[in-house]
Amino acid sequence: MKKTTILIADDHALVREIWSLVLNTDPELEVVGEACNGDEAVERAGQLKPEVVIMDINMPGTNGIDATEIICRTLPGTKVLGISLHTQPAYARRMMQKGASGYVTKNSSREEMFKAIAEIRNDRKYVCEEVKNILSQQVLVDNGQDMLHLLSQRELQIIGLIRRGSSSREVAEALGISVKTVEVHRYNILKKLKLRNTASLVNFMNNYQVEP
Repeated sequence: MKKTTILIADDHALVREIWSLVLNTDPELEVVGEACNGDEAVERAGQLKPEVVIMDINMPGTNGIDATEIICRTLPGTKVLGISLHTQPAYARRMMQKGASGYVTKNSSREEMFKAIAEIRNDRKYVCEEVKNILSQQVLVDNGQDMLHLLSQRELQIIGLIRRGSSSREVAEALGISVKTVEVHRYNILKKLKLRNTASLVNFMNNYQVEP
């Protein structure tokens, strides 16, 4: 069985050694080389032509992002799997823009690393679960912020009072309007935000930490 050849690029010798030991436990993988910085990663990749380069982002000299761009441009047969302590989706996005086929964090498990390598070897993209979960939360927050723009200033005042625990009567007294008017506003707020009840409204406001 032909093994998938791997080059590991990281500026910490112990990290490279551990990855080599872990990856070589898989009979389908073979670590064929190491690099301690971006320049060496480019040089070693050109010499060895590995199928996969595991590329740390933060390295001295030429960083992993720039090294990825060079390798992907000059060695189309080599896939790059970015790895970093950074969990922010922006780093994964930047690596992918430079040509990387995948991105995992240093919190990823051994099993996820194996899965990522298998996916990119089969010409598929891979982003680890940790980054995808963070990205999903950001999307939810962005969507929530967009929905808040649908509310009028009066409606924002009302939900601010509701969040503090005020009843419809207390809201009416605070704003100098009738209870019936407050109830109409509450109905419209729930409808605009696509929420079912006051409890879900309070939860929504707490999640997005929005002040009226």
